[in-house]
Amino acid sequence: MTARCFVIPGEPMGKGRPRFERGHARTPEKTREYEEMVKYYYLAQCHYAPFHKDTPLAVTIEAIFGAARSDSVKKRQAKLCGLLRPTKKPDFDNLAKIVCDALNGVAWHDDAQIVNAQVIKLYGVEPCVKVWISKEDT
Repeated sequence: MTARCFVIPGEPMGKGRPRFERGHARTPEKTREYEEMVKYYYLAQCHYAPFHKDTPLAVTIEAIFGAARSDSVKKRQAKLCGLLRPTKKPDFDNLAKIVCDALNGVAWHDDAQIVNAQVIKLYGVEPCVKVWISKEDT
């Protein structure tokens, strides 16, 4: 199998900045918990060993944010149709970082194997993150 995809339910989350205590960097607890959730859903839905360490990979991450119930009908419809896109945090790079770091040693040996990546931010009825991983065609 050359392509894998899985879904992480819930509102998308970005990688938190490390905190420094007594000269040591510490990953925030929320970030660690989300990374564990990414691993869990990958293993539960994909059941595959990591791609070989020399395999160049392409990754697409689709972050779907929940449309606010308090939005007007017109605004909500514009969000759900893709006419309005989320320009809020988390940033696209932090969305990619939390997913890609979590999958080190699980979906691939190291995220240095990723040679092509795309992050798409959308609104939807059910917030989630969808991830596609495939061998990069050369």
